[in-house]
Amino acid sequence: MQTFVRPNVGAGAKTLDASCYISAEIFAAEQERIFGRDWLCVGREESLALTGDFFTVQRAGESLIVTRDAGGTVRAFFNVCRHRGTRICERDSGHFQGSIQCPYHGWTYGLDGALKVARNMVEVPGFDRTEYPLKEAAVALWEGFVFVALAPRARFDEAFAPLMGRFARWNVGGLTTARSVTYDVACNWKLIFLNYSECYHCPLVHPQLDKLSPSDSGRNDLSEGPFLGGYSEMRQAGTSLTMSGHSSRPPLGTVAGEELHRVYYYTIFPSFMLSTHPDYVMVHYVEPLAPNRTRVICSFLFDPQTMAEPGFDPSDVVEFWDVTNRQDWHVNELTQLGLSSRAYSPGPYSNAEGLLSAFDRHYRRVMEA
Repeated sequence: MQTFVRPNVGAGAKTLDASCYISAEIFAAEQERIFGRDWLCVGREESLALTGDFFTVQRAGESLIVTRDAGGTVRAFFNVCRHRGTRICERDSGHFQGSIQCPYHGWTYGLDGALKVARNMVEVPGFDRTEYPLKEAAVALWEGFVFVALAPRARFDEAFAPLMGRFARWNVGGLTTARSVTYDVACNWKLIFLNYSECYHCPLVHPQLDKLSPSDSGRNDLSEGPFLGGYSEMRQAGTSLTMSGHSSRPPLGTVAGEELHRVYYYTIFPSFMLSTHPDYVMVHYVEPLAPNRTRVICSFLFDPQTMAEPGFDPSDVVEFWDVTNRQDWHVNELTQLGLSSRAYSPGPYSNAEGLLSAFDRHYRRVMEA
């Protein structure tokens, strides 16, 4: 049973040193110690509906081809030919017609990664094409999301044990992405996570959000480790986080009772944030690009049956959160600017920022491991 508590912070808890947000050396270390070892969410399984469907992603300095093989298995291949290291695929997404071919010398691989054709290599002494499959990253599927790990520090089921079954009532795995918005934010990736985990700023930065959901209504049930969050309540029953404050869409899955008046927000270290609403789910995929630059893709998931109804339009949700996101990105960018000042020194967290202190603790543990 989930136990929810008010946000809180320990005595003396302060923000991280500025170097954690502006240092190129620390950013490089994060790529190795965090993004090179943790499970990273890279998208939805719905993007790989057919055998041969693929998309490419850049993580921890590596390019990966994520595709579905003939047996239905989702795989993530390093985008590197085993011949002379050429990057094989340049497209963001597409469909392979049964094989993956390097454009340089035509070495051709099956959708399972096995080398099928190596031109002019038959007569090379000692050459055995079975020794040259595409190299793979680890893959895991959860609630319709695709995760990859370059060198996983733990099995996925062990790492994600606190989240297993937690979102069953929303049927997240059966939802479909209706719309996505991509943002290029001029701030460190950690500021995106920290901002998401507190509503101390909401009355000042998000008046339209605070009007519908009070900033002091939060309760957390995950308050230590890589997964943090809990819920906020709606001010009035039957309202929704949309431009109008209302929604005619039916609840997702088996959502009922008090959950019809709650929105759950969770940060899933280090690659995305998940927000479950009574009638939709919002996801923020986070990709660090530089110490002071982050790409965020905000996607909105709905029940496919609801999406098939005449007149379905997610604009009321997308527009509400586009306004909210841009408000957040603006203050995050202001924070990034301030962190670069010689005047900055770590400041104290408030009791409304308990999850931020927890995020920092987990970040330190991982970076020191």
